[in-house]
Amino acid sequence: MVIFTQIAAPPPPQLPAVPPTAEVLGIPLAVSDYDQVLNWMDGTIVAGARAYVTAAAVNLVMSAQEDAAARAAVLGATLAVPDGQPLVWALRALGHSSATRVYGPQLMALACGRAAATGRPVFLYGGRTPDALGLLERRLLARFPGLQIAGAHSPPFRELSLEEERAVAAEINSSGAQVVWVGTGQPKQEKWMLRMRPHLSAPLLVGVGAAFDFHAGLVPQAPPWMQRAGLEWSYRLAREPRRLWPRYARYNPRFIVGFVRQYLRHLRDRRR
Repeated sequence: MVIFTQIAAPPPPQLPAVPPTAEVLGIPLAVSDYDQVLNWMDGTIVAGARAYVTAAAVNLVMSAQEDAAARAAVLGATLAVPDGQPLVWALRALGHSSATRVYGPQLMALACGRAAATGRPVFLYGGRTPDALGLLERRLLARFPGLQIAGAHSPPFRELSLEEERAVAAEINSSGAQVVWVGTGQPKQEKWMLRMRPHLSAPLLVGVGAAFDFHAGLVPQAPPWMQRAGLEWSYRLAREPRRLWPRYARYNPRFIVGFVRQYLRHLRDRRR
């Protein structure tokens, strides 16, 4: 049952090749780098295709293990990039030595820099509050002169009604944005992108989680050395313990156990 009118699909375009992927706990992750992902994103927009991208952290991979809707949303993504350093280590352990981290906030910053140079309009969907989203807009415009922010919308934390989703789709479509940046948290944003993808005319939706908070200056990012060491989670936990403790306590140990099992299977398969 169609909940509201879908955007008519364009003629089949000449699509750029999606970067190669490899699975970690059943989730295909890009074995790539920033330039390859950004070039693919640019090509997708030029082709007028319809795609959505997620910057996958460990908690998203683990949410997909126990939430069927989250799994469908992640597997429905055109591309999932490894946002977390532990996922990069996992890919390398499985033999993909060229895997690198494609960190959501950095991907957003690099893409906004390109958009400012090309005049490609973007839409911001997310933010903790309308005021926080307004702060993000001002900071992005100051950092990337020439960036065209065609519109912005900060949704409530609850699920949207059908009428609200229709209104959001109309707002985004009328803006003329070519990229919709989505920052409502994982896996909520992936479920939203899966559900809304048929109703939005923008070629590209990109879920970047906490990038909105980082770029708005609401939450500090971990120092680079902690990111490289895979300790970003501990830095964030120290600053938002009540919100993040349940997530890390639940998912980090399960990820380690799950990946050890996958790695042992990988070693057995190599010996055959």
